Amino acid sequence: MSMEEKISRIGVMGGTFNPIHYGHLVTAEEALSQFKLDKVMFMPAGVPPHKSDREILLPEERYLLTVIATASNPDFVVSRLEIERKGPSYTIDTLAQLQQIFGPDTTVFFITGADAVWEILTWKNAEELVELTEFIAATRPGYSLEKFKKLHVLPEGEGREPGRPRVSIMEIPALAISSTDIRRRVREDQPIRYLVPEGVASYIKKSAFWKD
Repeated sequence: MSMEEKISRIGVMGGTFNPIHYGHLVTAEEALSQFKLDKVMFMPAGVPPHKSDREILLPEERYLLTVIATASNPDFVVSRLEIERKGPSYTIDTLAQLQQIFGPDTTVFFITGADAVWEILTWKNAEELVELTEFIAATRPGYSLEKFKKLHVLPEGEGREPGRPRVSIMEIPALAISSTDIRRRVREDQPIRYLVPEGVASYIKKSAFWKD
């Protein structure tokens, strides 16, 4: 993405992407459309601070799979920001860095799963976090939104009290696909075709990921 390109609204898709699948891609495309974003930036976590899963691929491997999956969409870009930053990948650090890169005239929307949004809002420095971004919480249809009500969630564009997060809920049927299930399928030699892009499936097979 050229720095000369004017970006007024950007979506940042955070996650481990272990591996990236069609649920992620459909979510990004839906956010692009619903929130009239200029681009969606996929942000593979370098060292996820809240995960110690031994099945997590190396950052460069997850980055490459994400590049393969998004290559055909000119509105998608993949960032190395968290991969190249040393230490755990804290969201507050990423958003602060993006604010410096894009400047105050760009609105940053952080796209992630509804459960992940809820967890982030309970982390340290959450008050600072909600001032840096607007959250797009992707959910499956029928997901209970009870716990979000106490946050006084407001639709985008409406006023809010200082310190209250701006969270928009977005239902995505394809979120029934999960990286955990894809890894299980790979281990058990079950097909992952139509769950991930063809190039991603080929690379996973060639590299024999999750076979040991």
